Amino acid sequence: MPITTIAPTLTSRPMRDDADYWRMRQLLLDTLAITPIGFNWDMRRLDGQRFYNADLEASRILSRPVQLWETASGELVAYALPEGGGDDVHLQVHPDYRYIEEEMFDWAEQHLGGPADDGAGRQLQSYVYTYDAQRQQMLARRGYEQMSYGGMIRHLRLGAQPLAAPEIAAGYTLRTTDASDMADCQRLADLLNAAFGRDFHNALEYHNFTQLAPCFRQDLDLVAVAPDGSFAAYIGVPYDEANRWGIFEPVCTHPDHQRKGLARTLMQEGLLRLRALGAVDATVDTGDMVAANAFYTAMGFTEAYKGYSWCKRLA
Repeated sequence: MPITTIAPTLTSRPMRDDADYWRMRQLLLDTLAITPIGFNWDMRRLDGQRFYNADLEASRILSRPVQLWETASGELVAYALPEGGGDDVHLQVHPDYRYIEEEMFDWAEQHLGGPADDGAGRQLQSYVYTYDAQRQQMLARRGYEQMSYGGMIRHLRLGAQPLAAPEIAAGYTLRTTDASDMADCQRLADLLNAAFGRDFHNALEYHNFTQLAPCFRQDLDLVAVAPDGSFAAYIGVPYDEANRWGIFEPVCTHPDHQRKGLARTLMQEGLLRLRALGAVDATVDTGDMVAANAFYTAMGFTEAYKGYSWCKRLA
């Protein structure tokens, strides 16, 4: 006798408002413990899309195409959203509902995409970890090709891991940022611009994030202050209290203050503070840079998962 499989009835609709945002965030928290590392975003990444903006009324996430999938009872089980300029899509899925990923990519290919690299037509990209054979096989069937560029997420289980006591270079001091002080916010914006070769960071975007993003922890927002009072290095460590999980994002040093061990000192302090809070895990995202990955390995983040962008030319 044939077996009939009945799937739950799901409906799909666009994201409407902040009420949807909080449900989307909760899905990330609920699925962290039941999915591989990096399978869905950490909540800091989503908080950044909502709150890391000088103009909160022009919220990036609320102004983009974002699609939700819900059960008949209204439970959110998946959503798809772009992070960049609309030429990418990121799936956030409860693992019980992975069978709808084809439908999610159908939506993404109709509503997202940007100019192709060669200027002819449109393309869509999606980032996939190498452990996710199911999604890689699906993308290959749909005509996506794996690109040569990608990144890596590194994981450290704190447990009984020995942690070094931080020692800061002579002339520098270690302290937390003061997010209520706009001068501190500007110092941080200046550091981010210098460290990452940018020019768009400003004091207000950081201030808004610190005041409104639930993942922000003042006691885990650490800087190394140079002798002249400027910020020489910085780490932010958003904390997922529900999962006892720390996220090192970002980690950076001003070019004028490199090779002094400042980022190492800040990370060592951050790990000690995480342990004091009862954290059991920590992650850090990085690209393919050899020096950066060697540094994180030396810090104890030796469990690594590599991912690549997959790209498809759209009609």
